[in-house]
Amino acid sequence: MPKPYPREFRDDVVRVARNREPGVTIERIAKDFGVHTMTLQKWLQRAAVDDGAKPGVTRTEAGELREARKRIRLLEQENEVLRRAAAYLSQANLPKRFYPLVTELAVSGIPVAVACRVLKLSRQPYYRWLRGPVTPVEVVVAYRANALFDAHKDDLEFGYRLLADEARDAGESMADRTAWRITSENGWWSAFGKKRGKNGKKPGPAVHDDLCTVTDEDGRTRHEFTADRPNQLWLTDITEHKTSEGKLYLCAVKDVFGNKIVGYSIDSRMKSALAVNALNNAVAMRGDVAGCVVHSDRGSQFRSRKFLRALASHRMVGSMGRVASCGDNAAMESFFSLLQKNVLDRHSWTTREQLRIAIVTWIERTYHRRRRQAALGRLTPVEYETIMNTSAAIAA
Repeated sequence: MPKPYPREFRDDVVRVARNREPGVTIERIAKDFGVHTMTLQKWLQRAAVDDGAKPGVTRTEAGELREARKRIRLLEQENEVLRRAAAYLSQANLPKRFYPLVTELAVSGIPVAVACRVLKLSRQPYYRWLRGPVTPVEVVVAYRANALFDAHKDDLEFGYRLLADEARDAGESMADRTAWRITSENGWWSAFGKKRGKNGKKPGPAVHDDLCTVTDEDGRTRHEFTADRPNQLWLTDITEHKTSEGKLYLCAVKDVFGNKIVGYSIDSRMKSALAVNALNNAVAMRGDVAGCVVHSDRGSQFRSRKFLRALASHRMVGSMGRVASCGDNAAMESFFSLLQKNVLDRHSWTTREQLRIAIVTWIERTYHRRRRQAALGRLTPVEYETIMNTSAAIAA
């Protein structure tokens, strides 16, 4: 059974179909976006129900029903936790230890998060209790941290090197690098502090290595964006354009193998959810993406915890370029340049809705299915992937 299309993609196709020009048929739009005509008609019917034009259960009502069922199930679990806890505490001849009770509830199907919340316990100590006693390494680190903290409390002006000297005199030997790591993790900084930049800000650190660099025979490094199969290397970035209503942001995900935009998300705010939605939409369209490298710049959206969790959940590998170096993501910048010339700069946009329709129409109709690329042998991205996938299937 094929995976469902992302909701954002379905909404965009419905927008285009509703705002189509006279003479443009539903079949034409379905073909432009690569979906079946009956599928598009079902989407239009569902949109009419959601808008109240036709009778039926809307997506909002269906979501509320799911949330109500979820809440009922959660309440049942909480009642079970209270019932088991009352029975457990009534046994006067047993020590009152809640962690074993949490384990018993987990075996019965009660999530640990629910049991800990009802019993007013923290999950982290519980999982630490499950792992066993404190390791010898943690004991050594704790003694070293105590020595460093005592030295820091005695003189707040000492940096980590002087703190390491004081700790060594107290009998806790360690390297200066180890002292720096412990003091940094605990926030024990010297009272003198550090010099700041001109505006007090600096680019955020990379959370991934740059996996798209190659070294020449001369020892110089350069970026190379090539892939031998689909879902091997993806590129992603965010662009913006202004309208009379305000800015509109587009986060796109490009598969280097066929230069196809495999996923995108459009919103009026440039938050981490924009990048996460684009990645999830791409995964929904492509299927098995385990091991795929996702290369981006060092934007805060791609360094956020939500985006990192999304990569980990899909078993994908992150990659990041340098600061203020557009060449580190040149292949993605070239697509945005085409979008800028063909859509964004064509004329002034009054509403975000108009610009959104223009963007998704150009991507799905023109860029994917009409614009031939020299790098693909004068084929469109859709034609290239179809031919290459068919050839691979025959060879297999």
